[in-house]
Amino acid sequence: MTKVFIDGGEGTTGLRILERFEVRDDVELIKIDPELRKDPEERRKMINSSDITFLCLPDAAAIEAVSLVDPDNKHTVIIDASTAHRTEPGWAYGLPELGKDFREKIASGNRIAVPGCYASGFNMLVYPLVKQGIIAPDYPVYVTALSGYSGAGKKAIALYESEDKTEDLYAPREYALSQSHKHLKEMKAISGLAREPLFTPVVDDYYCGMIVSLPLFAHLMEKKETPEELHKIYADYYKEEQFITVMPFGSEAEGNNFFAANAYAGRDDAQIYITGNDDRLLVTSRFDNLGKGASGAAIQCMNIKLGIPQDTGLNL
Repeated sequence: MTKVFIDGGEGTTGLRILERFEVRDDVELIKIDPELRKDPEERRKMINSSDITFLCLPDAAAIEAVSLVDPDNKHTVIIDASTAHRTEPGWAYGLPELGKDFREKIASGNRIAVPGCYASGFNMLVYPLVKQGIIAPDYPVYVTALSGYSGAGKKAIALYESEDKTEDLYAPREYALSQSHKHLKEMKAISGLAREPLFTPVVDDYYCGMIVSLPLFAHLMEKKETPEELHKIYADYYKEEQFITVMPFGSEAEGNNFFAANAYAGRDDAQIYITGNDDRLLVTSRFDNLGKGASGAAIQCMNIKLGIPQDTGLNL
């Protein structure tokens, strides 16, 4: 039985991981005394006695947690859901669908970084285009994204769910206006772009679910693709993948040509749609920011590392 410790299990990501483990009998949870959850020596004990430790922590605390692994400990796998290690050498990037090398690094490594929620949706759209030469690394990428408020952390959740909620919290709110969002570093590094994209994230008054939209001008692409041709490129790229489904061309009509960002709430996989026209194309990913964008991705990585079916305990 796999011994698992969740460092930071009180946050939204940690709680969702715990929820997914409720249906599993192959995992033994190692639990820390709540009064000692910030005690370094007790955390050291928990981490080093585990087979898998999930870090659901702020960046500084995640870095500290990694330092608590004993030098002679070769068995504990760290799966970090923070921003701290996503572009660090020696860490596998936990989006296995991007390619065989990504999946192999997850399976063989003891340090795995879970992608950011926005970055997950972004990289599943942009990486295949850059890798296959559909767009150049210096393509002027602009991306918008809409997320439920659960991705903003416990303090923001409390504000959105308060009886005294202010009027502005009932409306979509654009943020990261200085173009310094913490996911931009991995967006550039993983996708292969020459520069960080122009990124507009929006948080809205619903709990969870996310859409990430990538507009493309056909005349700026290395090869001018029609929507149908671009759909085939994505369908071929992800045809073997269980967790990313490229939806049939034209299937957005089933939703009356609307994309509801919360349609995949509670799930651990993602959809991709290709829409637009021959001049202006739009590629959209839709998933749960707490699922494929956080906890579901973390557990998927654990399953790959353990060599068991990657969907074990997950909702698809």
